[in-house]
Amino acid sequence: DYASGSDLETDFPTTYEEGSPLADIHFDYDSAALTEPARAMLERHAVWLQTRRDLRVTIEGHCDQRGTVEYNLALGEQRARAAFDYLASLGVATDRLRTVSYGKERPLDPSNNEEAYRVNRRAHFSVSR
Repeated sequence: DYASGSDLETDFPTTYEEGSPLADIHFDYDSAALTEPARAMLERHAVWLQTRRDLRVTIEGHCDQRGTVEYNLALGEQRARAAFDYLASLGVATDRLRTVSYGKERPLDPSNNEEAYRVNRRAHFSVSR
């Protein structure tokens, strides 16, 4: 069962998607490499998670709508794994983390334009107890 936002007091802005106090990170086209902004956000996430050791995180890998289902499932897994590995390198216990790939199956924005593609290339962090 997922913790409600009211259970997760943070100093993060409240504009993040309901259900997770941890902001998405974004990826470049056809890439699972962490960008500098993504690394900086993951560093903030690691600090927050170190103070809340009762929480677990599912890292969801997502892609834009281009490419095959199979290709995007693999790329989504690589994106989730990149975030997982970086959080682990920052001291977050790996038994608190899991990954899942949704490929292109759960776009935030179903439009077919560059802005939609940009927001859909992401790792999303679902927090639970």
